[in-house]
Amino acid sequence: MRQIMQDMGSGTTYIADAPAPVASSGGVLIETTTTLISAGTERMLVDFGRSSLLQKARKQPERVKQMLDKARTDGVLNTIDAVRSKLAQPIALGYCNVGVVRTVGPRVVEFEPGDRVVSNGPHADIVNVPENLCARIPDNVADEAAAFTVVASIGLQGTRLAAPTLGETVVVIGAGLIGLLTVQLLRAQGCRVLAVDFDQAKLDLARSFGAEICNPAQGQDPIVAGITFSRGHGADAVIITASTSSSDPVTQAAKMSRKRGRIVLVGATGLELSRADFYEKELSFSVSCSYGPGRYDPSYEQGGNDYPIGFVRWTAQRNFEAVLDMMSQGSLDVQPLISHRVAFEEAPSAYDTLASDKGALGLLLTYSTGQKASFERTLALSPHQRLTAAGKTQIGFIGAGNYASRMLIPAFRKAGAQLSTVVTNSGTSSVIHGRPAGFDKASTDVNAVLDDAATGAVAIVTRHDSHAGLVQQALAAGKHVFVEKPLALTLDELEAVRAAYDQAPDCLLMVGFNRRFAPHVVKMKQLLAGVQEPKSFIFTMNAGAIPATHWTQDLQVGGGRIIGEACHHIDLMRFLAGSPIISVSARGMGSPSGAPQIEDKAAITLGFADGSFGTVHYLANGAASFPKERIEAFAGGRILALDNFRSLKGYGVPGFSKLGGWTQDKGQNGCAAGFLRAVTEGGAAPIPADEIFEVARVTIEAAQQLRQQK
Repeated sequence: MRQIMQDMGSGTTYIADAPAPVASSGGVLIETTTTLISAGTERMLVDFGRSSLLQKARKQPERVKQMLDKARTDGVLNTIDAVRSKLAQPIALGYCNVGVVRTVGPRVVEFEPGDRVVSNGPHADIVNVPENLCARIPDNVADEAAAFTVVASIGLQGTRLAAPTLGETVVVIGAGLIGLLTVQLLRAQGCRVLAVDFDQAKLDLARSFGAEICNPAQGQDPIVAGITFSRGHGADAVIITASTSSSDPVTQAAKMSRKRGRIVLVGATGLELSRADFYEKELSFSVSCSYGPGRYDPSYEQGGNDYPIGFVRWTAQRNFEAVLDMMSQGSLDVQPLISHRVAFEEAPSAYDTLASDKGALGLLLTYSTGQKASFERTLALSPHQRLTAAGKTQIGFIGAGNYASRMLIPAFRKAGAQLSTVVTNSGTSSVIHGRPAGFDKASTDVNAVLDDAATGAVAIVTRHDSHAGLVQQALAAGKHVFVEKPLALTLDELEAVRAAYDQAPDCLLMVGFNRRFAPHVVKMKQLLAGVQEPKSFIFTMNAGAIPATHWTQDLQVGGGRIIGEACHHIDLMRFLAGSPIISVSARGMGSPSGAPQIEDKAAITLGFADGSFGTVHYLANGAASFPKERIEAFAGGRILALDNFRSLKGYGVPGFSKLGGWTQDKGQNGCAAGFLRAVTEGGAAPIPADEIFEVARVTIEAAQQLRQQK
C-alpha cells in the first residue's frame, strides 16, 4: 500500500510504502482510482506543517497554555520531548476517495466486491473505511465527479442547517471549493444567491453557476451588497464557507441579515461576536459539523449503527447519496471546478502547487490502473533479516499508538531489545514508528509475530478490549508476554488468561506496571523496608477530565478509567505495602440528577494482610496546574511524600530528607529492562504472576462496586 503523509515537523509531504490494511468487521476495503485534495483543509495542514515552531505556537495559543501547564507539573525536558514527539508523527492527508470495493467485513451488508464507491478515505491506493461513510456511485457519474462528493456534503450539511426555502435570498461568504458547491446547491433549491470573495476568478465561476457576486478587493462593501441584493430586507440566510482568522465574515453576516435571519458557519473564522448585532435582530447562529449527523460518533462510524431515517433523515452517508443523486441528474456540475490533474506518484508536487497557488480549486489525484496496488500485509523495513544475536531475544510489538511509540518502544530499545516485527491496524503507523526504531518488519497481521519462530517475546500495546485475547494467543504460541495494563476487563477474561498462563509454564507474563520501577519509588521501598509495623497510604491521582465518549470510558472497549488506569496505583500500593490485598472498598462521586454516572471520580480503599491500609483518590475534576500524581506513605513515625515522580521528601526518616530529579521518571525504562533481563537471563519474574492476577482481580472488583453504587 502507498499513502500520502504530511510531516508536521518539517512540512514535508511524501508517499509512504506500508503494509495493506484489512477490512475491519464493519469496514469496506477499497482500491482507489481517484482522490480529491481539499483546497481548504489540506492547504491549512500543509501551511501549518511548513511554518516555523514559533509560527506554529502563534497559530495554536491554547496548545501553548497546555504546554506551559505541563512544564510546571511534569518538567521542561519532559514537555519539550512531548512536543517534539507530537510534531514528529506524520498525519495522513485526504478525505475524498473514490474506488472499487475489493473485500468487506463480516458485518457489512450494503456493499460487495466490485462496487464503485465514494468514501472519506485518505489519499492511499488501498483504504479501509467504515460502511456508514461509504456510498455507491451511480453508473452515469464519473470517478472524477464523484471525488467531489464528500466536500459537497460539507456544503450540503451547512445548507440543511440554514433551511432555505424556495425564493429566499442567501449570501455565501467565501467562494472556495465548498463555497462554489454550496452556491450550486442553493440554486438547485430555488434560492437567489450572492457570493462574496476576494478572488475574481472564483467569483466568475460563482456567476456562471447563477449567483450574483461581490468582490471586497475591488472596494465593494459586502454589507451594502447583501442588503441591496435582498431588496433592502436583509438576507434570509448567510452561509460562511471562508477560512480566515478574522471575525469580519461573522460581523458582516450579522449586519446584512434580516430580522430573525439564519447564519451558518461551515468554514473556520474568528468568532468575536457582537451581542448587539445578534440580539437586536434575534439572529440564529449555527456551526455546521462536517458531512452531517453520525460524523465523529463512534457508534455510527465504527459500530455501524445507522440513525433511524424516521428520526434523522439526513446522515453523513445519506448526504453522500443525495450529492451523488444531484450529480447523476445534472443538478451539480463539478467539471468547471477541476483545476489540476496529477498522477498519484507525483502527489508531492500537487501540494507544492496547493501551497503556492491560492487560486487552485479542484486538484485531482489519479491512480494508475497499470500499477496494481500491493495488498501485502507485511513489509520488510531493513534489506536483510537479522538473526537473533547471542544473549538476545527478538521481541515483536502488537500496537504502536502514542504511548507505545513515545515511551515503550524507546524503553525496550534502550534496554537493548532486538526488535523484530511491529503490527498495527492501519499499516502506516507500523512503518512510521517501526523504521526509526529499528524493527525488521512492519505488518497489519498479528500472525506475522505469533507465527515467527525467531520472535521469542511479544509486547501487546493495543486497545484494552483486545488485551486478554491477544495474551492468550501469544501464550499459546509459546511467547513471553509483556502486556500494557489492563490485563483483562472482566473476571471471566481474567480466568481465561490465568488458564492460558498455567498451560504455558515456560512463558513469562508481565503487565506494564512501570511505576514500581521508578527510581523514586525504588527509594521509597528501600526506606520502608526497615519498618516492621503496618503502613498507611494516601495516593492522589489528578487524572484530568476526558469526554464520556472517549474510548477509554467505554466499558466494553476501554473498560473505564479505574480498570484502565487506576490499576497502576493499586499495583503500586501493593508493591509498597509488600503484603497481599485482602479487602477492597470503592465509592464514587455522585452525579447531578439525570447526568450519566462516570466512574473517574472515586476513592478506593485497600486492606492488606499485614494490617496496612491505603486509599487511592482517583479524581478527574481537578486543575491541570496541580501535580498529576502524589504518593504519601505513613509508617513508624515517618512520612514519605512523592510528587509527580520528580521529588521525594522524607519527614522523620533517619538519614533522608529529599531526592529530586531533573526529569520525571515513571519507570518505563526500568520496567522494560526488567522484563528483557528475565527473558534473556532467566530467574524470577520482575513482578510475581500471583501479584499480577491479584491486582487485576482487585481492580475489576473495585470497578464493579462503583457500577453497582446507588
